[in-house]
Amino acid sequence: MTQNALGQAIGFPVPNWSARPKPPRAPLQGRFARIEMLDADAHAAQLYAANAADREGRIWTYLPYGPYTEEGVYRDWVAGMAKSEDPLFHAIIDQASGKAVGVASYLRIDAAVGVIEVGHINYAPALQRTAAASEAMYLLMKRVFDELGYRRYEWKCDALNAPSRAAAERLGFTYEGLFRQATIYKGRNRDTAWYAIIDKDWPKIRAVYEAWLSPGNFNEAGKPRQRLSEMMRSARA
Repeated sequence: MTQNALGQAIGFPVPNWSARPKPPRAPLQGRFARIEMLDADAHAAQLYAANAADREGRIWTYLPYGPYTEEGVYRDWVAGMAKSEDPLFHAIIDQASGKAVGVASYLRIDAAVGVIEVGHINYAPALQRTAAASEAMYLLMKRVFDELGYRRYEWKCDALNAPSRAAAERLGFTYEGLFRQATIYKGRNRDTAWYAIIDKDWPKIRAVYEAWLSPGNFNEAGKPRQRLSEMMRSARA
C-alpha cells in the first residue's frame, strides 16, 4: 500500500507518464482476419449481405441501432459511422473469403490517461465462432497495448447479454462489476456489466493468444486443437 506524508492511502506512482497517441487508421493484418477502417463503398454491401444470414435479427438485440432491412439505409448508417473519430469503426475482413463480415470500434478514447474501450461489436453469422473472430479481437488489443501503450482496455455490455459476457471472459477480460440502470436503449433498461484488461495483465494474455494462434495449434481441417477459453483459464490459474 502506498501512503502520502499524512499517512493516507493513495494510488501507486505512475512515473514518466505521458498522454498516449490516438489510434491510427492503419490496417491490422493477421493470419485469419484483416482489420480496416470502415468504409461504405468498400464494406457496406458485403456487411449487409453477411448480416442478412441472421434471419431473426439476433445480432442487433443488444445494440442501440438496427436491425436494417434495407441495404440503402444500412449503407447510410455505415457512411455516417465511417466519419466518426470516437467511436472509431473498423471492418473485420475474413482472409479466406476476402469479404467484410463484422465490425468493431474503439470508443471512449481517453488518451490522456491511457484508457480505451472496444465496443459496437457486431459479427455476422459467417464470422461467429471462427478463428478470425478471436484473432480480430487480439489484433485490436495488441494495437492498444503494444503499439500505443495504453494502460486499460475496457469491454462493457448489457448484463443480460450472456454471449457477450462469455466472450469477454474467453478473450481474457476480467469482470469488474455491475452498473445498475446505467442507460436506456430501444426503450428498455440496461444494467451494464464491466470488464477490462490492464497493462500488467497483457503479457500473459498475449502469450496465450500467440500460442493459440500458432499454426501448430490448428489441425488439417483448420480447427484449433486447444480451446482459447481453456487456455485463458489455465493462464489465470
